Amino acid sequence: MLNLVFVTGNRHKVSEVKAILGDTVDLQAVALDLPEIQGTLEEITLEKCRRAAEMTGGPVLVEDSALEMHALNGLPGPYVKAFVDTVGNKGLINLLVPHENKTAEAVCTLGYSSGPGAEPIIFQGKLVGQIVPARGVSSFGWEPIFEFDGETLAEMSREKKFGLSHRYKAVVKFRKWLEFQ
Repeated sequence: MLNLVFVTGNRHKVSEVKAILGDTVDLQAVALDLPEIQGTLEEITLEKCRRAAEMTGGPVLVEDSALEMHALNGLPGPYVKAFVDTVGNKGLINLLVPHENKTAEAVCTLGYSSGPGAEPIIFQGKLVGQIVPARGVSSFGWEPIFEFDGETLAEMSREKKFGLSHRYKAVVKFRKWLEFQ
């Protein structure tokens, strides 16, 4: 069984990833202060993964989420956390007021490295939905404003969300890849 460090301080992400991976890995969560470079979601995730592998000295998994609003050419993208911290979900909604198109993609990018010096591998999951006025309570910043199939991610049962979310799709790709290693 692979011993794997999942670099996050978010216990809800740990719970979700552990539920999806099951007993395929021995997952240990570690919160590291990793600097985030400016760039694409993929570039940010690759750099975080490289640095995490160097810091831990072993196999690591990192995760980065983005919210890409179609009317805003993909903004806020990988910087969604900074947007939520600055303007909140109401501010994100207000960015779309002048636009008819409220479509957005939730994107989860996982980076895996087998250890220091090993080039990370990327696994990505996407979920297309709509930006709506906030509904529901969630531990993940923008989930109350992201609607899929009539419910926001914050309104969905844990089981339903775990079975269709952007994070679920990325982690399942990683799990399938691990099965062939």
